[in-house]
Amino acid sequence: MPRLTIGLGGVLIILGVIAYIATAFASWTALIPAVLGAVILICGLVGLKNARVGTIIALIVAVLGILGTSMNVMELGALVAGEAERPAAVITSAITFVLLIIYVIFGVRALVTTRKNAVEA
Repeated sequence: MPRLTIGLGGVLIILGVIAYIATAFASWTALIPAVLGAVILICGLVGLKNARVGTIIALIVAVLGILGTSMNVMELGALVAGEAERPAAVITSAITFVLLIIYVIFGVRALVTTRKNAVEA
């Protein structure tokens, strides 16, 4: 899990930087995925020393990220209709949202599997 966590952090950092550049440096909020990615990346580095702690902290950050991006994800209908006020924010938030949901699924499965193996041993 630590490598997946580090990879996700890197992808989110790249996504945030691309969004910031694509919006012509207009708003620092385009960097939110990069900040989220940096925190998750740090959790992955912690996970290299203690996988359980790093994964749990990264999962908490990911769930908070899901909650934070969900507001913009609700604007997908307006984006498709061409009525979104900030289309770049909606797209970036939707990508971040999906990546974080996938990560949470993998992370929870890994923790459950680890727990089962510990109980059986």
